[in-house]
Amino acid sequence: MKKLFLVLGLLIIINFSLRAQSPGRKELGFGIMLGDPSGLTLKYWQTQVNAFVFDFGTSYFGNPRLNADYLWHFDAFNSRIANLYAGPGVALGFGSNGGFWNKNFRSDKNAALGVRGVFGVDILPIRTPLEVFVEVGVLVGLAPDFGSGLDGAIGIRYYP
Repeated sequence: MKKLFLVLGLLIIINFSLRAQSPGRKELGFGIMLGDPSGLTLKYWQTQVNAFVFDFGTSYFGNPRLNADYLWHFDAFNSRIANLYAGPGVALGFGSNGGFWNKNFRSDKNAALGVRGVFGVDILPIRTPLEVFVEVGVLVGLAPDFGSGLDGAIGIRYYP
């Protein structure tokens, strides 16, 4: 058991000691996204390959909707500019559904909880504080009813 705690402690230290691979090596970026969900987005790079993403906007899953994703970035293109990413996340929808697609997904006014898997492409132009992204995902609603849907968005983030 002590070895397990030692390994976990080392992973946490390594995780927080690596610098981010975001534009200009900055860790926190914010921006907008259009699609489903549409709204505001915030990305916090933990390491060179891992990041947390938080989205707030409107969607077929709820209006407003909150997302939280944990992403892994992959150098699939052997490029310093473009990366693939994927990861799991959760979604909370409040109020009635108000997105652009599938407006009959939920018709009640209660909160909804779902899990999602997201896959996308990051484009990080060299010498600019910007990140452009395109992503798609699968959303599975767990409560109050079970259902599923597809997410898709394009967006941009600025790293001050």
